[in-house]
Amino acid sequence: MKVIGVTGMPGSGKSVVSRVAENLGMKVVRMGDVIRDEAHKRNESPGKVAVDLRKEFGKFVIAERCVTYIKNLSTPEEKLNSKKPPSSPKSAASNHSMVLIEGIRSPWEVEIFKNNFPDFKVIAIHSAPETRYLRLRKRMRSDDSAETREALKRDQRELKFGIGEVIASADFMVVNEGAKGKLKNTVRGILKNEL
Repeated sequence: MKVIGVTGMPGSGKSVVSRVAENLGMKVVRMGDVIRDEAHKRNESPGKVAVDLRKEFGKFVIAERCVTYIKNLSTPEEKLNSKKPPSSPKSAASNHSMVLIEGIRSPWEVEIFKNNFPDFKVIAIHSAPETRYLRLRKRMRSDDSAETREALKRDQRELKFGIGEVIASADFMVVNEGAKGKLKNTVRGILKNEL
């Protein structure tokens, strides 16, 4: 099984990359879903839960939960369905020989994935803060804010996790400042080449 990770600051375009991967028949595992599901259970904000989970269970906790889920993809369908996180989407194809992990935030997470999946690679998506904040205002997911100050605080939290190091050491760097189609074409080329 080939596993590729995607990293980038909030609003950089990681979800666009995930949609391209799904259209190619890849399974997508969203690290943020682990946090959002836990936040829902705890009735707390995703930002607070992202920090609390790491304090409670260690810096590897999110990655370890994703590794367990990915390894269960090779189990029979009945077993897979019982282990599937509630917010994980179904892939367009049943062949899960290639998995994309969206939302890697720390070098420790990269280490866990490299230890578990040979030839693990990371794609970093980069956009300027102004571009990202505009996208976040339009998107308004549960962990987004229309306030620039809140978006900046979220960036600082992500940087404390070590996302800057992950972006700097990525195998592929894609700048996402233009049309969405350009990002899709670039990422499609990378993923097809890895397939």
